[in-house]
Amino acid sequence: MTAPAPTAYSTGSLDAFQTSRPAPRWRYLHHINPLAKLAAPVVPALALLFVRDLDTPLAFLVLSYLVLLTGARMTRALALTLFVAFPLAVLVTGAGLTLWMDATAVGGSTVFSLGSIVVTTGAIEQGFAAALRLAAIIAVSLIAGVTTAGPDLVRTAVQYLKLPYRIGYTALAAYRFVPRFKHELSIIRSAHRVRGRHGGRGPFVALARGWGYILPLMAGAIRHAERVALAMDSRAFGAHATRTERHEVPLRARDFWFVGISLAVTVAIFALCYPWS
Repeated sequence: MTAPAPTAYSTGSLDAFQTSRPAPRWRYLHHINPLAKLAAPVVPALALLFVRDLDTPLAFLVLSYLVLLTGARMTRALALTLFVAFPLAVLVTGAGLTLWMDATAVGGSTVFSLGSIVVTTGAIEQGFAAALRLAAIIAVSLIAGVTTAGPDLVRTAVQYLKLPYRIGYTALAAYRFVPRFKHELSIIRSAHRVRGRHGGRGPFVALARGWGYILPLMAGAIRHAERVALAMDSRAFGAHATRTERHEVPLRARDFWFVGISLAVTVAIFALCYPWS
């Protein structure tokens, strides 16, 4: 039997919290320290709150797409977000804000009017500028959101931000509850299907079927929580101020380069676009 692959930050030992295969090395975002990925988008996201032009958020949006397409592992959810959800959200939000704005306040030439609704070039520009600004902030945040594993983030917070390990390791244990519940739910569904319970179709049958899953899931959750508590107690969890970490998440030179380059690119975009002119 082939052993599961270790995490990107592990030292060769197996990680019990690794739920998927690690990304290849050329998907560089997955191998950056979570703190670096969280720190890099802070300045661009905050700066985008104060711009009102079209060029600056569009530049950050294009840059975020390039970084995600080259450095993140492409999944179906990410592809739908980038190529379907984002364009639709920009169009709908931009059109809604355009119709909502007061044409006399924003100025510009009239594009069309329908009764009391007057759409001007100024309203279109400001409406889509706000939509692009919101999309750019979300896209910049996705760089860390879609490439950071929850266990690595918790370990980094415990190691470098001095988060109490009682909170961090408890979060790690809770992180594993979700896939465990998913596995137990599949077993319960199979058992009910074998016994022919609540067969058929319709909303009431589906409601009865779902209601039948609650009690077994609660019993499984209580058993699992009891086992986790016993395991923590047997390892003297909470008896000492600090604990050693089996899987360390190091800060490397490439992490500082990532933050530095992101800041430099942010300054360059603002210098070229100069949104306050």
